[in-house]
Amino acid sequence: MRTNFYLLVIFEMMFAGSAQANHPRMSREDYIALYKDDAVKDMLKTGVPASITLAQAVFESDNGNSTLAREANNHFGIKCHNEWNGGTYTQDDDKRNECFRKYNSVLESFDDHSNFLRTRDRYAFLFSFPKTDYKAWARGLKKAGYATNPNYPERLIKIIEENQLFVLDTITSFENISASTAAVIPVNPKSQQVGEITEVSISTPRKILELNRTQYTIARKGDNYQSLAKEFDMMPWQILKYNDLSRTAAIQEGDIIFLKPKRNKAEQEFHIVAEGETMRDISQRYAVKVITLYKNNNMREGILLTTGQKIWLNKKKPLTSES
Repeated sequence: MRTNFYLLVIFEMMFAGSAQANHPRMSREDYIALYKDDAVKDMLKTGVPASITLAQAVFESDNGNSTLAREANNHFGIKCHNEWNGGTYTQDDDKRNECFRKYNSVLESFDDHSNFLRTRDRYAFLFSFPKTDYKAWARGLKKAGYATNPNYPERLIKIIEENQLFVLDTITSFENISASTAAVIPVNPKSQQVGEITEVSISTPRKILELNRTQYTIARKGDNYQSLAKEFDMMPWQILKYNDLSRTAAIQEGDIIFLKPKRNKAEQEFHIVAEGETMRDISQRYAVKVITLYKNNNMREGILLTTGQKIWLNKKKPLTSES
């Protein structure tokens, strides 16, 4: 009897290993490319920034590789709770055989996660932040008790910035979502191979997108202001001026590079300064001229910003308003 038991255990281990082999791990680049449109659709319905939804899903589902994500389309580990009357999936967690929500699609998981935030009082303050202020959202989630990991905000911010997810937060319409997000995420060439011989051409024309009615593109590795000017048939000084760059400033892969002059105001009313942000950072995020931001806020050019400071984006600072 004991021999049969051991044989059964060995068989189950072999079967589990075989099953795991049938599910090759998804890379982060593949996960983002696959689900970024869903994150934007969810944002336009619920108001939760697409960058936050996607970064949380990446982190909590292990890039879609967790058993819960693969078997139940549950990318956030949300348990059933009393109000849930949809599909369920049983899995050991803090206790044995705990009940988790099971969804028909990943988009349904994204929507339910956002509605979870919208319907809990402790998260209500998050929706006072601009959708484009991903740092405030990340830190606010930790403050509200979403996660016990003390580094949770930093983990989300790192995922967002490494993959340029914040650009998704600027999309304002359901129309042409796929076209709008196509150039947002730097693609891993390995994930685009077909068989073993197809390579991605490095000469693929890059997308021209719009932010605040201003055309921009995403910088690639090795770009500099001279090469960009040549590629887009512009004068080098235009690249420098439109992006508030000096001739010695390095252009990093993933940087937003404006191809037209930035605007004098943004759609958002104001921005709350995150730790380490500069006026140029804010200018590039909202496509508003640096000089205009200084004027709107009655500030001398070059003055350092403070964390939590309010920067007015589309009108002058009210005389009665606090910074």
